[in-house]
Amino acid sequence: MSLPEPRANPLLLGQSTAEAALLDAMRSGRIHHAWLIDGPEGVGKATLAFRFARRLLAGPAPGLDLDPADPVFRRIAAGSHADLLTVQRAWDEKRRRLRGEIVVDDVRRVADFLRLTPAEDGWRVVVLDGAEHLNRNAANALLKVLEEPPSRAVLLLTCAAPGRLLPTIRSRCRRLRAARLGAADMKRLLAAALPEMPETERARLADLAEGSPGRALLLAEEEGLRIAGRVDEILAAAPAIDLRRAYALADELGRNDTGFSTFMDLLLAALARQVREAARASADAAGLAGPGRVWQALGRLQGETERFNLDKRQALVSAFALLNGTPIEVFGPA
Repeated sequence: MSLPEPRANPLLLGQSTAEAALLDAMRSGRIHHAWLIDGPEGVGKATLAFRFARRLLAGPAPGLDLDPADPVFRRIAAGSHADLLTVQRAWDEKRRRLRGEIVVDDVRRVADFLRLTPAEDGWRVVVLDGAEHLNRNAANALLKVLEEPPSRAVLLLTCAAPGRLLPTIRSRCRRLRAARLGAADMKRLLAAALPEMPETERARLADLAEGSPGRALLLAEEEGLRIAGRVDEILAAAPAIDLRRAYALADELGRNDTGFSTFMDLLLAALARQVREAARASADAAGLAGPGRVWQALGRLQGETERFNLDKRQALVSAFALLNGTPIEVFGPA
């Protein structure tokens, strides 16, 4: 089992502070025209945005909850509510993955939509999911919308990397922070989403996901627990990883489309935790420079391999060489 898509998900945990801010704005009658909901990947930013959108379109109530049987809930879940527009990265059929950017034509749809009269004599709401993916032209087009917002219209931007947005976009939005979930909320959510998985495995997923239920569910789908075991094995062997084992593992991880990305994500996260723990235990900043450089080099290796569709097997072998401290040139000039 997995959780529904954000537009159809009635369950949101761990975001009570953000929800309270939205409810306070509704009760006061002073709802800002644009909200920037930022936070780590997979913590419920889009789910929160759709909860607020449902409440705006359904009418005021003590909380943001709306019965899934309510007609407004059902129409939003089906993507058929006339007063709600969703903008996000489109699916690239040729490459079989999400497009890398939100483009200007996507944002022009927002301007056209907001010029219309509300179909149900209420609000018009736009959910722009993944605003960090706006390209330059799309960002400038969005800025024009934010500079002259129409009445009875609300834009809800979700963003995992607000630093990538134009400062002028950030300044025109009221900012909400979606937090990482605590242990109790993660336990409850994963129990609901993965009821057949043993509790010990759900707990391991929660640890790996670091407060992101979306990340935990993605890892469950992508053999994350098995691959996390391989990460532990490699880190335990470093800096003496056997080359034969490195090639065998590279072959194993290359059998599916997500093995490389999942392994590298988990490896980088594990190294980052090691560096943080070492930093807390020692005041010797110079001693942390070496692990920090390895972490940066591995991140570049992953990024360039995925961006340019390079040989993932060779990239993994290069990653193991870096962990062994072997001088190796895996990139072009920095």
